[in-house]
Amino acid sequence: MTQNTISLRILLQAFPGMPAIEARELITTGRVNTYPAGTVLCHEDTFESVFYIILDGEVKVTKVIEHDQVRDLKKLGAGDFFGEMAIIHNAPRAATVTTTKPTAVLEIYKENFNSLLKRSASVARAMVQEVSRRLRENDAMAIEDLRLKAGELAAAYQQLAEQDYARREFLTTIAHELRTPLTAASGFLHMIQFGLLQGNSLDAETQKAALESVSRNVQQIVTLVNDILFLQEMDLILPNFTPTDLGTVILTVLDAHRKKAEENQVVLDIEIDPHIPMVLGDVKSLERAFSAILDNAIKFSPDGGKVFIILSHDDKHVWVTIHDHGVGIPADLLPRIFDRFFHIDEMEGHLFRGLGLGLSIARQVIEQHHGRINVESQVGKGTRLTVYLNIYQQNQ
Repeated sequence: MTQNTISLRILLQAFPGMPAIEARELITTGRVNTYPAGTVLCHEDTFESVFYIILDGEVKVTKVIEHDQVRDLKKLGAGDFFGEMAIIHNAPRAATVTTTKPTAVLEIYKENFNSLLKRSASVARAMVQEVSRRLRENDAMAIEDLRLKAGELAAAYQQLAEQDYARREFLTTIAHELRTPLTAASGFLHMIQFGLLQGNSLDAETQKAALESVSRNVQQIVTLVNDILFLQEMDLILPNFTPTDLGTVILTVLDAHRKKAEENQVVLDIEIDPHIPMVLGDVKSLERAFSAILDNAIKFSPDGGKVFIILSHDDKHVWVTIHDHGVGIPADLLPRIFDRFFHIDEMEGHLFRGLGLGLSIARQVIEQHHGRINVESQVGKGTRLTVYLNIYQQNQ
């Protein structure tokens, strides 16, 4: 098959309304060239006067968007054409066209094309019809692209609005969480100081109770600040993982929470498989994660009851389940319980304090350990939270 025959077939495919005799004349006015891959045929924003019809090969169309980023728009193959606007009116190229493989093109120059149009209205009609069709397609693509961008912009705006709301809620909550213990500690310290200044020191029992209250409230402030700093540090500093006995971690956490459990009339019931394999982890951050989970289980059991802690394993994972029979979590709130600063203020007629950092810390720690957390909950029936961590392998 000769080059002219190939060109005629491709040209009639590109412009179906063009008579064959005039397509042959258009071919004779043009020139066939073959370019290697990586050749730039059209330069964006330059004034050029060549119209290209692809006979064989492939080109890509790219455009520079804001901040000098190059965006790939589409690829064109045999039968496609580009650069038509250069011979229709005097305008710069709208995009850059580069060959991605050896490509043969029929090049038609503006002056030759104008001369042909004067002799043949059917050529003009066929080309205008096809160019108009392509422009409509491009308009539809642009509209769809704008629709997608509008959707992305709306989603980004919504996310910013939610983040701003969370920030304001956080500032309000943290102000309250800090004000309460600070006021209490300040009040007791003032009472002790006033007594000393008046020469009427408090009796030993009252002074002890006052100092215990001051200590408890200061510790609450320290814990709160440490939680906030811990979240920030986790984003910057990766912990040093070593083979870790998760059973020891869980027992340490339980010991730290026994007093709070007793105060809430909650019984901690633990079951540990004696043959638990090691996990690769950081002891301190794991203790903090499980402490946050257990603290929540106790807090959201306001009517007392049992909290079950089960530590077991399978072939690939060590898993810990903490199951309470407290107020539970509504289904619509479950996806948000790990979000920073999200907390439940009231459930089943019970009020709960908190900043909404505990489960966020837990999730971030577990994800750093390449583990996962699964949560099941029903309002009025409690919550079951299971953490899965990978078993440590000697070759890790």
